[in-house]
Amino acid sequence: MSAQYLDTAQGRRIAYHKTEGQGPTILFLSGLKSDMEGTKAVALEAWAKAKGRAFVRFDYSGHGISSGAFAEGSIGDWHEDTLELVEKVIDGPIVAVGSSMGGWQSLLLSRARPNRIAGLVTIAAAPDFTEDGYWQGFSDEQKSALERDGYVSIPSEYDEDYIITKRLIEDGRDRLVLRSPLVLNFPVRFLQGTEDTAVPTSQAIRLLEHAEGPDMRLTLVKDADHRFSDETCLRLIEKSVQKVLERG
Repeated sequence: MSAQYLDTAQGRRIAYHKTEGQGPTILFLSGLKSDMEGTKAVALEAWAKAKGRAFVRFDYSGHGISSGAFAEGSIGDWHEDTLELVEKVIDGPIVAVGSSMGGWQSLLLSRARPNRIAGLVTIAAAPDFTEDGYWQGFSDEQKSALERDGYVSIPSEYDEDYIITKRLIEDGRDRLVLRSPLVLNFPVRFLQGTEDTAVPTSQAIRLLEHAEGPDMRLTLVKDADHRFSDETCLRLIEKSVQKVLERG
């Protein structure tokens, strides 16, 4: 199936796949430098199709086959992409499923459009990682380079080196969700692997303790890493989405 495209008010072209079916629509939000062809996105789409459920996966600008360059983007840009998709492509309530940076995006979406969210599942959610991960982890030399050159390059164990820009860091500070009240008045399931070297278990616990809501649970999977995409983890994602759909 060929991708469809949405031209946004900001002049970006966002690629997406939409499956019609019973609502609420399951919306998958990928991680940093990941795309809608990732294992979790495709597996969850197949599960949704088998269940007759509506489903959408997409590429943020600068990711996958959407327009733009990754290094030019920011948390705010990708939040705008998400909002445009929600408002122009999806009708009715949504169950957001966010992986890593997509977990942060799902929380931003929940805060911006709480009336549209029927439930939330996050996988190794990485809210505020530009500040708590990158900036706080940078050496004085890296911080100086960021100021001088506008970017720093850091290695990734999953992909080519990441170009982290000054704009990404500064824009991220305007999108933090763990410094102010975060109310999630719908079923929420946080999933986290104990062997995740990108997002520590302590961050998942911090998110659970910080957020407020009537139906919120954190599931830790021993020995699972940041990819969270082996068969056991994929089944857990599906079960969590099913539970949220039932309770929403």
